[in-house]
Formats: sequence, structure tokens, C-alpha cells
Amino acid sequence: MSLFWRVFLLNAAVLTGATVLLVLSPATVSTPVLPAEGLILVAGLVAMLVANAVLLRIGFLPLRRLTRAMTTIDLLRPGSRPPVSGHGGIADLIMAFNAMLDRLEIERATSNARALSAQEAERRRIARELHDEVGQSLTAVLLELRRVADEAPEAVSAALHQVQETTRDSLDEIRRIARRLRPGVLEELGLASALKSLTGEVHGVAARCRIEGELPELGEEVELVIYRVAQESITNAVRHSGATRIHLLVHVEPSEVRLRVRDNGAGIGDSPEGAGIRGMRERALLAGAALAVEPVAEGGTEVRLDVPINTGGGR
Repeated sequence: MSLFWRVFLLNAAVLTGATVLLVLSPATVSTPVLPAEGLILVAGLVAMLVANAVLLRIGFLPLRRLTRAMTTIDLLRPGSRPPVSGHGGIADLIMAFNAMLDRLEIERATSNARALSAQEAERRRIARELHDEVGQSLTAVLLELRRVADEAPEAVSAALHQVQETTRDSLDEIRRIARRLRPGVLEELGLASALKSLTGEVHGVAARCRIEGELPELGEEVELVIYRVAQESITNAVRHSGATRIHLLVHVEPSEVRLRVRDNGAGIGDSPEGAGIRGMRERALLAGAALAVEPVAEGGTEVRLDVPINTGGGR
């Protein structure tokens, strides 16, 4: 039954009931209407309107749930669906909305995969150019500065040595940026070594990494997801939260790998999620993982990533 006929029949039922009561009751209406009769008519009208409102509210309750779902649904948190309830057109509308969400989540996951793949390819290209082009040029500059400093007078040699140290620091910084853009240790030594290296590169903050259990074969794409989520979590803690301690934990269970990154910083509070957290959510979707970013009771923030092993192994 369509929504139109449901509303029509609800109203018809109320009006029919009111008519039957009027016919069967001994009440009459005088001309002019007496005050007592007017009160009875008003009371009957109010009762009829209340009954109609109650029946319509019950009939439209699934639509209210659907409206609430439409305003709160987030494609970065897939799987949430309003229950199919109601009759006729209402149930069909909810099923169509759920089918639309299924298509949108598939299309978003596909487009995210392409975008992140292109992003990683661009990261590798920039890292390679920094390492091969800029790095080699600065290395040549260092060698030339050393040669000139050895041949220059003592006063000039001291200044050249200072320039040489500045150039060496710049070269180290470029190599550090290249490693962050393209985690070569992840490709060469695996995820466990890459995560330990990630916490070891943090300066000014006490960062430690603990891995409980032996990491299974997850696949290159899923390992990169875990690494990037950990990297973004540590970066946010260092740059934005004012944390002094960061604890990275990887716990391996039979069905999933759990990543936990906790800091003692200012926490996220009520601030909206920024591009970094949304980027982590998009990466989590690629691995079929569940991501949560929540405040810690004793202060700080904890990022939780749960990656199913069966999903990771199949990629």
C-alpha cells in the first residue's frame, strides 16, 4: 500500500469513527447551538484531531528514524544502516536508501583506493628526487666545501667549516623527509622494524614501541595502512597536542592485529576532525579495519586501529 493510501485510510478511519459515534449517541444540536452542545462538539473535534495525530505519528515513525539516519550517517564509518520497518512505500524508501549507501560506500572505497595509490606513488617520486637529485647535489657541495676549507686561510676556513655543518644538517633533514615520504625500512625490513624506527625518529618526546606477538603476512597495502596511521597519530601528538610521552602498541590476536597509539597531550576535546584523522579513516577502509580516535580518561588521546587478519591476508 502506498503512503498516500495509508494516510487517506488513517484519516478515513478517524472520520468514520467520529461519524458512527455521532449517529449512535443521543446528542443533538440545536439552532442556535447551546453552550453545552458547543462544548461537546469542541471536545469531539479535539478527540478526533488527537486520534488522527497519534495514528499519523505511529505510521510516520519509520520516516523519522530514516531522517535521523540521513543526518548522522558517515561514509567513513561504514556498516550503519537504519532498520527496514513500516509498510508499503515507507519500507521501500528505507530499502532504497540502504541500497544507495551500499553503492556509495563501494564507490568511495574504490575512489579512495585510487587516490591513495596515486598519493603514495607521488610520495615515492618526490622522495626519490630528494634522495637522488638534491641529496647528491648537497653531497657534492659538502665535498667541495671540505676541499676549499682545507686550502683556505685559517680565518676563512673556520667560516667554511660552519657552512659545511649547516649544509650537512640540511642534507640530514632532506634524508629524514625522504624516509618519511617513502618508508624504505617498511619495504626492506618489515612492519615491526618500520614502527620501531618511526618511534625512534621522534625528537623531544619520549616515544616507545612495543609489539606483542609475531606479525603475520598482511600484504604490502595493509602494512602501509598500519604504518601511515601510526605515523599520522605520532605526528598529531607531537605537533598539536603538546604531548611528552607517546606509547605505540601492536597486539597480535588470532583474528586481527590491533594498533594502539596513546599520548598524554591535550586531547582532541570537542574540536571537529581534521584532514589528518579523516585521512586515517579513509586508509582504514582500504584494509577493512575499524578506526577510533578517543580521549583517554587520565588525559591525552588514543588512536585504535583493528585490522582483520583474514582481510589483510587476502589483499
